[in-house]
Amino acid sequence: MNLLIDREDAHISMKRMDPHVYMFALGHFSVDWAQSAIPALLPYFISVCHLSYRDATILLLGNVLIASVSQPVFGYYSDKVSKPWFVPFGPVLSGISLSMLAFTTNYWLIFLCSMISGLGSSIYHPEGARMVNKIAVEQKGRALGMFSVGGSTGFAVGPIIAGLCAYAFDIRGLVVFGIVNILIASVLYGRMPSVLKQVAATNREEARLHIAETRSNDWPAFGRLTAVIFARSIGFAICNAFIPLFWIQVLGASPTQGSLALSLLFAVGIVGTYIGGLISDRVGFVRVMRLAITLMVPAMFFFVNSTNIIWATILIIPVGLTLFSPYSAIVVLGQTFLGKNVGFASGVTLGLSVTVGGMFAPFVGWAADLWGIPTALQVLWICAAVGAVFTYTVKEPA
Repeated sequence: MNLLIDREDAHISMKRMDPHVYMFALGHFSVDWAQSAIPALLPYFISVCHLSYRDATILLLGNVLIASVSQPVFGYYSDKVSKPWFVPFGPVLSGISLSMLAFTTNYWLIFLCSMISGLGSSIYHPEGARMVNKIAVEQKGRALGMFSVGGSTGFAVGPIIAGLCAYAFDIRGLVVFGIVNILIASVLYGRMPSVLKQVAATNREEARLHIAETRSNDWPAFGRLTAVIFARSIGFAICNAFIPLFWIQVLGASPTQGSLALSLLFAVGIVGTYIGGLISDRVGFVRVMRLAITLMVPAMFFFVNSTNIIWATILIIPVGLTLFSPYSAIVVLGQTFLGKNVGFASGVTLGLSVTVGGMFAPFVGWAADLWGIPTALQVLWICAAVGAVFTYTVKEPA
């Protein structure tokens, strides 16, 4: 009888999702659609500013340079002293700085705007993910999955809008990023008092049940997970930066088709992210992560060695599924291994999953200048193989 009651309670629990989770997913969309616009604009800047592949990918480095350092710092700070105003401030900073790209062709101003846009993303992620962790209670995989879907949707939509502005209409259309992000930030700011009441209620309940006292930090496990994060990060960032260029320079497609290919990757990622979060709650976070990254190796290998645009388009589907389906599992594992520093763990798992790969991108750009894009992109399946090996060193937490 107790088993039946537990199953019924679990079924009811799975049907409910706190509506604030969707709000935070919308905020995640706002910072990530701005961040994903920059790689889609690289062909435009290469043409207008006469850049090499290395110089173009340095712009991507600018987007992640400060973010790579500041995101774990913001996360650690949010563990000590929560700063709810980070949540609406991040989207405003990301959107306005991206809009400013429409009004300059100076390389270093473009670099600066890219850097500030990345800073906005790094401000939002740790505090947003920490609050989702609090309000999710027992549905962390599902809630973090929905939160991540917001980011994946942003990465899918951003290249389309940026591509239309740069190649079809007018580059000044980039101001739409600033306008939309300010509106979303207004919603986040208006709903924050209600969120803080709920977080406070969760904290009181945890104190009553002495849950916080049982949390601990497993740094060796988190270190092994970080190796997986870095491997996936390189795959994510290189795909983000080079798929438009791969489509244009190798497959002979137009710049608009290159932006659409990048959006297809992230559209597939939306599905993979949500399904990965749902499955993780049921079969285990490590299992989902291990299977996805293992399958990423052949998916990346066949993709980077394709020379036909039809086959390359088909192969984007398994690449996107394996790249995004372990995302929620990795975030929840990081928050679990560092139970006392959830904000810091969120900064690493959400932030470094983008920024470390972005720091690696200029080296791939340098290799592309020397040996061509297909040769440089072989790093994708190699890094996936390294990540797959490390997944087998990570154990499912108790």
